[in-house]
Amino acid sequence: MSEKKIVINDVTLRDGMHAISHQYSVDQIAELTQVLDEAGVDIIEATHGDGLGGSSLQYGMAKESEKDIITTAVKNAKQAKVGVLLLPGIGTIQHLNNAREWGASVARVATHCTEADVSEQHIKAAVDLGMDTVGFLMMSHRVEPEQLLEEAKKMESYGAGTIYVVDSAGALTMDQVKSRVALFKENLNTKVGFHAHNNLSLGIANSIVAIEEGADRIDASLAGMGAGAGNASLEQLVAVMNKLDMSHSVDLYKAMDAAENIMKPMMKRPVQIDSLSLTLGYTGVYSSFLMFAERAGKEYDVDPRDILTRLAEMGAVGGQEDWIIGVAQELAKEKEAVSVK
Repeated sequence: MSEKKIVINDVTLRDGMHAISHQYSVDQIAELTQVLDEAGVDIIEATHGDGLGGSSLQYGMAKESEKDIITTAVKNAKQAKVGVLLLPGIGTIQHLNNAREWGASVARVATHCTEADVSEQHIKAAVDLGMDTVGFLMMSHRVEPEQLLEEAKKMESYGAGTIYVVDSAGALTMDQVKSRVALFKENLNTKVGFHAHNNLSLGIANSIVAIEEGADRIDASLAGMGAGAGNASLEQLVAVMNKLDMSHSVDLYKAMDAAENIMKPMMKRPVQIDSLSLTLGYTGVYSSFLMFAERAGKEYDVDPRDILTRLAEMGAVGGQEDWIIGVAQELAKEKEAVSVK
């Protein structure tokens, strides 16, 4: 196996925010940053689950301020870089400036897989701030590899130094990951990353395939903490990488202990593959919709799987959480009409 060292970007404190309704406290953020740093991860991403500016009624209010989330992570990371996520339209360049001032050094600018053009000013701003700048193409299963590459080339032209294939719905199969990552490696001059969700139980397998196809960066989280069925589990990923002699900087036992003794007790809802998270992967719906759909299903007495399936038919993407209540209401009316008959 190649001696190229894989950069591990941990998303426990960002994607993991979704699984805890964005309610990490500063004490929890400090503790998690410390154990992740000691375990040897290279980058620790720390923002609201929907990135900079995400704390809102629509996406969920965070327990702590953006400043406190980022500065707490920066203060407690001794060797790891601290990163932030920004979705244009939710986060602004001013948010990015603030994050840089507070000590973040990695900026990941995320768009839907067909909308890379909206990232231009934000990527250029991050580059101008001297940040390690990453293009993050969400819902990468929604387009064919060739079209995804064209979007990646836009991000490359704006100055991104790394571009990610992002499986936001956990819907990609191994062959689909292989084709996308391979095409990026063959045609881009940037580093390539991969972000998995585990809704089809392929988070680790897909991450390994991405590495085998040349990916330079891989996302993971403690105990898979993340939206839907979670991300690729850090401790599981490291164990498999060790068996395959893939080079990285993470200590397996420290990652295991952090997941078992610190992360799992904090979980609000077990991060696992259940009928709802499996539906996300099967239908290709954005993973962060899970808890919104679950709540709406209870409120309107409809099956949340039907909500997710209807959202998939509508082509919903990240940022359209406001559709969920409308779909639940519509399904409730349909259910009532059937019962009347």
